[in-house]
Amino acid sequence: MGMTLLLCYMLRNDAFDAVYFVPAESGLWNEEKKTMNQQPITSLKGIGEKTAKLFAKLGVETVEELLHDYPRAYDAYEEPVPIGKLREKEMFAVSGQLMKTPSVRRFKNIQVIITDVRDMTGALQLTWYNMPYLRNVLQMGQILIFRGRVVKKSGRLTMEQPDVFTPEQYRRIMHSMQPVYGQTKGLGNKAITRAVQQALEQRQMEREYLPEELRSRYELAEYNYAIEHIHFPADKKELLFARKRLVFDEFLFFLLSVRRLKEKRQDLKSKYVIPRAPEVDKLLASLPYELTGAQKKVLEEVRKDLESGLVMNRLVQGDVGSGKTIVAVLALLETAMNGCQGAMMAPTEVLAKQHYESITELFATYGIEKQVVLVTGSMTAKEKRIAYEKIASHEADIIVGTHALIQEKVHYDRLALVITDEQHRFGVGQREALGNKGSKTDPELTSHVLVMSATPIPRTLAIILYGDLDISIIDEMPAERLPIKNCVVNTGYRDKAYQFIAREVAAGRQAYVICPMVEESEMIEAENVLDYTKLLREKLPAGITVEYLHGKMKGKEKNQIMERFASGEIQVLVSTTVVEVGVNVPNATVMMIENAERFGLAQLHQLRGRVGRGAHQSYCIMVNCSDQDGTQERLDILNRSNDGFYIASEDLKLRGPGDFFGLRQSGDMEFKIADIFTDANLLKTVSEEVNRILERDPNLEQEEYWALRERLDVYLSKSYDKLNL
Repeated sequence: MGMTLLLCYMLRNDAFDAVYFVPAESGLWNEEKKTMNQQPITSLKGIGEKTAKLFAKLGVETVEELLHDYPRAYDAYEEPVPIGKLREKEMFAVSGQLMKTPSVRRFKNIQVIITDVRDMTGALQLTWYNMPYLRNVLQMGQILIFRGRVVKKSGRLTMEQPDVFTPEQYRRIMHSMQPVYGQTKGLGNKAITRAVQQALEQRQMEREYLPEELRSRYELAEYNYAIEHIHFPADKKELLFARKRLVFDEFLFFLLSVRRLKEKRQDLKSKYVIPRAPEVDKLLASLPYELTGAQKKVLEEVRKDLESGLVMNRLVQGDVGSGKTIVAVLALLETAMNGCQGAMMAPTEVLAKQHYESITELFATYGIEKQVVLVTGSMTAKEKRIAYEKIASHEADIIVGTHALIQEKVHYDRLALVITDEQHRFGVGQREALGNKGSKTDPELTSHVLVMSATPIPRTLAIILYGDLDISIIDEMPAERLPIKNCVVNTGYRDKAYQFIAREVAAGRQAYVICPMVEESEMIEAENVLDYTKLLREKLPAGITVEYLHGKMKGKEKNQIMERFASGEIQVLVSTTVVEVGVNVPNATVMMIENAERFGLAQLHQLRGRVGRGAHQSYCIMVNCSDQDGTQERLDILNRSNDGFYIASEDLKLRGPGDFFGLRQSGDMEFKIADIFTDANLLKTVSEEVNRILERDPNLEQEEYWALRERLDVYLSKSYDKLNL
């Protein structure tokens, strides 16, 4: 790059501080060089169009996106372990002598290379698949180091597909931490690692945008240092230091954005004043059940907002099955009775249809003469045209749909209330796009906004994260709901679980089986689901329809599968976490979650909430496939309680600072590296710092914040539509 770079590391309070000195004459900040990191990934050596397409599947198209494609885990290269101390299902390195020259066995289209290694404590079988050249490389009597995953086959321990090192080669990398990236078929970890190394060598260094005093106060790494060492840390201490800076930044930009929105919306006057309608109270009195105390309280808060003369921006947070939907329907009815339109946006077509059908049925049952219209992407052009006409002419009082509700062709007439269901699936841009549909040119005609979430975030964190919204919590379950019966079991219970599912199906019920995301790659995830579906079709009695669902399927296919499951045509649905939201099947009574230890507790609770929605007793079977300490303790929290808020707070206690290895809890918030649960303390710290900054300098006009403001503008331009608030 034709420039000298001086790197200075200083030890301060047991943490590394890094300062990058870039000579002014280098021209690094010249305008023409600003695009270096924005270059396509093909600018890197060895990455052609074919490989670039594979990177695109991972969301990586530029050098900058590659630098921000953080590892999902790290391989720690520990000292070799005696063979006698190996445990199955874990990664180990062993040092030993090859007992024989490898043999090659053929099974259908697979070549299996087999040999044995021995040390003073025992012998271990080694196997490789489709690597016949190893037969010529590995010779009897060689002393080598092998590193791989240990499994038990035919009663003996076997290391599958191990990497091979000479003792000297292994010494060079021992005690280091090697990155493990999200992968896709055809693009493995080694290729991604090489690309990242090259990107780091060629990157444009970025000007530090956090004031020095702020970095010093919170012991934050310099930005360029953090980017480099999140990929290639020397040890855990260095990794934690780099990660802390990047997590701090993610929270900082997110919260600065939230505060800006809050200011924009505060005390915004509304011409949509919605007084209380007697029809709502009449419906409430006629329902065959009584609302819980929590539902009544939240409904009262919503009604007060609607009649206040100010624009409502309220989050209704309630556990799965707590009865948020009826509160939403009553708010829509109140709006319709006052001569205005209300819209409800759901994250999937199936859920939108279910909402449409249940509201239509409710109105028909109780003689409410208000028209409900459905709008989804898969409707025919004719169906859409009819729906659009009804909406524009105000023949439609309540509109239910998916993202199709915010299309330009949809014109509303006095759209006073907008509700988003499962709000973490919509970005703030989408939410606002729907809210602004009613405003035309008058800001006082901005719609009231009600967002609903089943994600059990403790109130203290919710206040920080949803700073632009008033918060209502439904923390009570309806009396008629039967609590879900839970059990955490090991892999030896699988056959009993299959028998149990078969009995439930025989009794007319349905079941979900969730497969883990073994890799972040949806492709691998899909293959896993396919294999499991095959297995279940063999294990379950003939006549039971078993189908699969995964994120790589086309939208139309997914909808068809979910609709067939909702109608009872499919008895057992094998799925990834795509079922976490999007369909309501009261007849489903069994949720079996494979490799439960791989999921965050909040996500497990969300998945469990897919059952227990009908009149029959429901069950959640969590299969723990790990022998690691603490795993059973974590899962037992779910075993003890069905309360999402309790689960989230208990999980916080168990997962201390730095405990971020494994699956993240809060991927819905669009954070690349931060996690609101494991990083809760840092989130609170950043929130306090944001308040301090904005009190001193609301518009970031002081010189020390110029670079931060510039960076914030870039962040907003790129992320606004995706911000999930």
